[in-house]
Order: sequence, then structure tokens, then C-alpha cells
Amino acid sequence: MDSIYEQAKLAAQELCDAADLKPGDIMVVGCSSSEIVGGVIGHNSNVSAAEEVFNGICDVLRERGVYLAAQCCEHLNRAIIIEKEAAAGLEEVCVIPQPKAGGSFAATAWKKFKNPVAVEEIRADAGLDIGGTLIGMHLKRVAVPVRLSLDHIGGAILLAARTRPKFIGGCRAVYPDADRR
Repeated sequence: MDSIYEQAKLAAQELCDAADLKPGDIMVVGCSSSEIVGGVIGHNSNVSAAEEVFNGICDVLRERGVYLAAQCCEHLNRAIIIEKEAAAGLEEVCVIPQPKAGGSFAATAWKKFKNPVAVEEIRADAGLDIGGTLIGMHLKRVAVPVRLSLDHIGGAILLAARTRPKFIGGCRAVYPDADRR
């Protein structure tokens, strides 16, 4: 599969299915466009690659009613760009990401969302880490790794996670299928 768009679309489809995402759920995506094009994270930002990934993921999430949360780079403290309607109850921060200050993926989200806002943090239901962007801080507890059919998008390593409720006390006895949550 040569197309970055197609790779991103497949990854989003597989994660939505594995995480059993429903309308209103949130998928956080951290994306190093630098790594996708064979560069070094934070040094070779590529808007075209970011747009391809964004479009592939959004085509899947919009069809399913799932929100995309785009993680900025560490220069913006990994802030999140998200549609305002998904940010209810979250504290907004004042920043507009740029390709070399926030990252090409977050800048693309800001440009393409209908009503984008930046928030400091979220607790997403699932996530894609494209290129070692460290999305774990934005996932609900407990994060569970998901093995996708792809392990790269372009030249970037691809990791995925879903979340499940915490097991407290005798949860497995009460919910025998708890591992599937």
C-alpha cells in the first residue's frame, strides 16, 4: 500500500473496529509528518504528508461520528486541537499551531476543522501514534495496545491503543468478558 492517505484510512478503520468506537467518542492522533517522509521528528515538517494522513483518518471518523483530537508537538506542550462541540467542559488554551510550531498535522486540523479550539488535555477513547509522538497522556485509563495490520505510515512507526474501564476488585468475576471492553 503506497498511498499515505490509504495507510492512514486503513489504520483508522482498524482502530475504530478494534476499539468499538461509537458516535461521540474521541480518537487522539499524534503525527510526525517528518517521520512519515523519512526525516527526523521535529525537523522536517511536511504539510502534504500531514494533509494526506488527516484526510485519510477524517474520512473514516466523520462517517462514524467519532471526533478527531490532533495532538500538537512538544513546542506547544502537546496541546490538542479539536472541534469545539467535542470540547464541552474542557479548558481552552490560546494557541494556533503552525507547521514548525505545533506540527503540520495539528496545523492542518486547525485549518480544516469547522470550529477548531485548542485545549490543554483530553481523555480519548483510542489513539494513533504516528512517528513516536507520545499520545499516552491524552488517553483514558486503561490504555490497551492494538496491533494493526500496518506498523508504519510512510516511514513513521505506527502504534495504536484503545482504552477500557479499570478493573477494580473482582471485576473479572462480575464481567467475564471484561478483556473485550
